Amino acid sequence: MTPPPRDILVTSALPYANGPIHIGHLVEYIQTDIWVRFQRLSGANCTYLCASDAHGTPIMLKARELGIPAEEMVERYRQEHLRDFKRFQIEFDHYHSTHSPENRELVEEIHARLLERDLVEWREIDQAYDAEAKMFLPDRFIRGTCPVCATADQYGDSCEACGATYSPADLKDPRSVLSGSTPVRRASRHLFFRLGRLEASLREWIAGGRLDISVARKLEEWFAAGLRDWDISRDEPYFGFAIPGSPGKYFYVWLDAPVGYLASHASLIAKRGGTRADLDRYWGSDSSAEVYHFIGKDIAYFHTLFWPALLEGAGFRKPSAVYVHGFLTVNGQKMSKSRGTFIPAATWLEHLPPDFLRYYYACKLAPGTEDIDLNLGDFVARGNSDLVGKYVNIASRCAGFIERQFEGRLAAGPGNQALLQEFADASERIAAAYEARDYARAMRDVMKLADRANQYIDEKKPWALAKDPTRAADVQAVCTDGINLFRLLSLYLKPVLPALVAKAEIFLNAGPLTWSAAATVLLGTRIGRYEPLITRIEQAAVDRMVEASRPAPPA
Repeated sequence: MTPPPRDILVTSALPYANGPIHIGHLVEYIQTDIWVRFQRLSGANCTYLCASDAHGTPIMLKARELGIPAEEMVERYRQEHLRDFKRFQIEFDHYHSTHSPENRELVEEIHARLLERDLVEWREIDQAYDAEAKMFLPDRFIRGTCPVCATADQYGDSCEACGATYSPADLKDPRSVLSGSTPVRRASRHLFFRLGRLEASLREWIAGGRLDISVARKLEEWFAAGLRDWDISRDEPYFGFAIPGSPGKYFYVWLDAPVGYLASHASLIAKRGGTRADLDRYWGSDSSAEVYHFIGKDIAYFHTLFWPALLEGAGFRKPSAVYVHGFLTVNGQKMSKSRGTFIPAATWLEHLPPDFLRYYYACKLAPGTEDIDLNLGDFVARGNSDLVGKYVNIASRCAGFIERQFEGRLAAGPGNQALLQEFADASERIAAAYEARDYARAMRDVMKLADRANQYIDEKKPWALAKDPTRAADVQAVCTDGINLFRLLSLYLKPVLPALVAKAEIFLNAGPLTWSAAATVLLGTRIGRYEPLITRIEQAAVDRMVEASRPAPPA
């Protein structure tokens, strides 16, 4: 009996709505999109959600700088982000905003549940205050020397060098990002989530193999240091949701941002005519659905401690897993505006097609948290070699013979059944690599098969056979094999290159490919007229893009 399809909900981290999407962001969204597309090709009911992260002091200050309401700025960036994602073939089922009625309702519901369970309490605390700017400073608006490793110029809540988290009060030589002055201490009343009360269940959840081993080890360090209660409120002025019954106090952005996953889902359900029961089917404490978060390692602390604890405290289910990736470097170095390697998505698209970047990232992405490097020289060479010289080359070598000599009709039987079976058998191995998010392994397998297909065509030499009228059937059989090998490679590349493979599907004239198509062979059918599917990229285009990404010299 065929098992029912999996019900899967997938999210990427919510991009902050105060600046453009760049190629570093795209690592995560391309990684997630590939996994979602594979799940759908395999028959799963897979929903992909995201939203703009719309709240916080940086949003408020950026909008003030632009002289527009924060709501207007957030929506402007939301539309810009969605445009760039679509052009990179990243396909969400719904792309919402955390500044939404659904999110406000859910945040207030969670707050009420935490109050009922005595998991939050108000406390009087001292915090940093900028007397010149006349406002309390968020942790990230204070910089100074890390109290753990002594690295200079670190944020007020965590160190990028050693990964330590701490209170801004522990920071050495603190200064305000807003005015440059030394913050003073001022008392204020804040709401705290009692994280330590849920330590046992968090440990049990982590022990279930839901995190990469490196992330789990990092969590052990945090447990050993002792879980601190989490400050989930901020003082006015602040752009966010006001805390009911507490004038001048707002929910911290890191509380309402992850709740945005639920809010985006609730909005999608409402658009489809569903009810709260449909939301609870995924997020209820007894849900059998699968929920996965894809995030960068810089926000692992929030997603692997605070977020699952918050969900449990409010009576929701925890994630099935949290998948954590590393950062992007370019040419072996941190992205840099001065070097032209801090490249906005929109600038990339002015000079280069998205397919090559999706493929290059896939060649680099593995399940772990290691950083990946975009080497721009290797990027050009690999894309041209693999996509143009190997993959597309198979179709271009065979299609002309089928079109000219056989009116576009494939042979009634295969020429090399064993080779076709070898390619079909690879589907299980490649599927396992996609499922494990080991796209690098999947791409290696696919390109080995592409090499094998080109080798087969070289061995059979249909161009030589075509000179002998008595060998017409052999020409048709060899080229039919080549078209079918190309079809299987297209299937295996479809999660990574959806737009390119869509053009290949039109050429193959056999409908959209699904993973079950690996078990079938195209025989006796007509293919479409072959048109070039992809063209080579030039190093000169990359150089122009890098130059365009450098800041303009001062007047």
